[in-house]
Order: sequence, then structure tokens, then C-alpha cells
Amino acid sequence: MVRSMKPERTKYCPGCGHGIIHRLVAEVVDEFGLRERAIGIAPVGCSVLADLYWNFDVVSAAHGRAAAVATGITRANPDCFVLSYQGDGDLAAIGTAETIHAANRGEKFVTVFVNNAIYGMTGGQMAPTTLIGQPATTCQLGRDPAIAGYPIRVCELLQTLGGVAYLARGSVDTPKNVLAAKRHLKKAFQLALDKRGYCLVEILSPCPTNWGMTPPQAIAWLRENMLTYYPLGVFKDVSAEEKRA
Repeated sequence: MVRSMKPERTKYCPGCGHGIIHRLVAEVVDEFGLRERAIGIAPVGCSVLADLYWNFDVVSAAHGRAAAVATGITRANPDCFVLSYQGDGDLAAIGTAETIHAANRGEKFVTVFVNNAIYGMTGGQMAPTTLIGQPATTCQLGRDPAIAGYPIRVCELLQTLGGVAYLARGSVDTPKNVLAAKRHLKKAFQLALDKRGYCLVEILSPCPTNWGMTPPQAIAWLRENMLTYYPLGVFKDVSAEEKRA
């Protein structure tokens, strides 16, 4: 039994990865014994449904402001464990400034960043992470970098910032990668509890509805396209760097 997960029937689309990621977060909250002092930040987007499923306190933030809200709660309540749960539109478009500056300041919370390469809740518009050539409702012929620029690699973008303690990218396309994503979450939770700095775990997730695919087709597309542009792995780990020094 996962105490940090409510027994609710999912409202997510068939094949969506949010349910798996919610479960991973809840399992890690339980394993660290954090349920009574955990506070989640749910932004605008499909992620806002998180409070229907997590059995711990969750605050909804305005679009793009999750990092700012998490910063305020963390500083005012240093004994609480704070995590923001954000999609690509929220974190890498409207919330770009909040994300970069929270990371650079080394704010002591965890961000779970769900990257499905599209705006999900609002109908499939192009996101900052939409791949070159990938169609969306706002670029039906596919993303053209001459017009829209290039997909943002968030982990690589934040990697140079001094306040960052942990950065990793996982995926939910296979059981092996789901387990690896959980390991990333556990490491991020531990470093945040140790007050080492800002921690972010990006997780690649399918969005069959807005990609216009069946769930199996979406998993195959993720593997063939997203994994080549967004490689999995650990991008920064201050504890590992100390061991090597």
C-alpha cells in the first residue's frame, strides 16, 4: 500500500505517463517518511490534477510560478519537504525565469519535470520541448527552427548553474527506465533533504492524445525520437563530484 497515493480512478488519457510518475513520487515520499511534511506544488496543465491522487498537501500555483511558490514555502517552512511538479509548457516557457533563478539560487526543493514535448491540457500546442518536425496544433507542418527556434534541453541548460545539486533525466517507456527514474527521484529527495541545493528530475512521458497516436505508437515514437534528442542519465550530482575529488 502506498499511503501517499489516494485510491482514485485516473482521469488521465489512456497511455499518459502522469499516472506512473505520480506513483513514483508517492512511493518515494513514503519511503522517506515524508507524507506528514511534504508539500507539492501543482501548476497549470495536466499536472494540476496531482492533488486528486497524492495523499499529502498540494498547493496550486499560477501558470509558470511553481518555482516561485515553492521558494516561498521552502523558506517560510524549512522543516517541510517541498516539491514542484511541472510540465514542459509550465516550466520551460512561462516559468523559464522562475526555474532558472530558483536553480541558480540553490533553492532547497525538488522539481519533477514531466516532458511530453507538447502542451497537453490546452489542446496540443507547440511547447518549448516540441521536436524539430514534430506537428502540433500551432505548427501543423512540424516545428521549424527557423521560425520557432530549437527544442530546449532543460537539464543541459541548468547544468552550469552553481546552485544546482542534482539534475537527471529519466523516462517511463520501459520498466527498466521506470526503475531508473525512481532512483533519480530518491537521489534528488536525499540531496534536497540534506539542503544541498536545487534538484530537478526530468522524466520523458508519452502524450498519445495530443501526439495523435495509440498508446503503443506513442511509446515507440518516444523511443525513436525523444530519447535521441533528450538522452537519459545524470547531468549533475554534487555528491558524486565530491567523491571523485
